[in-house]
Amino acid sequence: AVPMLALAATEAEFASATAGADGVVAYFWASWAPMCSQTDELAERLSKECTKVKFVKIDADQAEDLAVKFDVESVPAFVFIQGGSKVGMVVGPNAPEISQKAMQLDRAQKGSAITSVPNPPSDQPNAKPADLNSRLKALICSQPIMLFMKGAPGGEKCGFSRTIVGLLQENGVKFGTFDILTDEEVRQGLKEYSQWPTYPQLYAQGKLIGGLDIIKELIEEGELKDALGMTGGGDLNKRLEALVNKEPIMLFMKGAPGAERCGFSRTIVSLLQQNGVKDFGTFDILSDEEVRQGLKEYSQWPTYPQLYAKGKLIGGLDIIKELIEEDELKSSLGV
Repeated sequence: AVPMLALAATEAEFASATAGADGVVAYFWASWAPMCSQTDELAERLSKECTKVKFVKIDADQAEDLAVKFDVESVPAFVFIQGGSKVGMVVGPNAPEISQKAMQLDRAQKGSAITSVPNPPSDQPNAKPADLNSRLKALICSQPIMLFMKGAPGGEKCGFSRTIVGLLQENGVKFGTFDILTDEEVRQGLKEYSQWPTYPQLYAQGKLIGGLDIIKELIEEGELKDALGMTGGGDLNKRLEALVNKEPIMLFMKGAPGAERCGFSRTIVSLLQQNGVKDFGTFDILSDEEVRQGLKEYSQWPTYPQLYAKGKLIGGLDIIKELIEEDELKSSLGV
């Protein structure tokens, strides 16, 4: 009997495996990716349920040409193909979304071609414990630029991590790293925290920039250093202006929410959260001495924390306390 799930490692093998099939699901996997153990079973099951669609299993490490052809840069990945054209892709072990797209592609084989497959609405709230989220925030903010990867620079344990390290180094980016293979709680928790299902993940000033594909795009467009908050030209005032305007409300503090490094920062974070101001960006001034010293002169405010709204300085802890007492905090912040 012909197996439901065909195997392919080259474009020729893929063409042979999909000959005569209008609807195709290309499942990219890798032996070093633990998540693929979940998607292996899913692909096997769907190949038996969606009988009008041809399923092909592709080792991403061996089939680099196919990975490039279908823009696959993380595994597991399911590429949905109709009439020779890619119409959708799911990266990561999102079984409901993969199943929905596969079944819709299968139904389309009755004659009507599909042009896109919508994503189902997400109804799963972030339910990670607060202590884990605090730990993740502290890790993300432990360096101005942080890369969460498999292995370490010079000892990478997957091709995607090796590539992103090379690209960052070639572009003169200094960064810290965390090996997600050493801590399963961080590995699984960060995917939910960031709403990004795969690794590597690159962060700058505590904000997710993206994975390998995003970094490649930023390099191609000449925007990598801007996205990472690197001035390149040394114009500190422009950098500070960009930082204070990075979010509608920005707090410059010591440490990060949940991992504050001084009592004043801990107090102001607590006051903001208690008063319903929960959507604010932060910058750890201990992570960047140039910003720490420069912002005091830029704002003419000699101490930290400093709170900004729409790029304008509101003040420090004492000002925030006064605004709360006078019930003027939210109006001052424009929320």
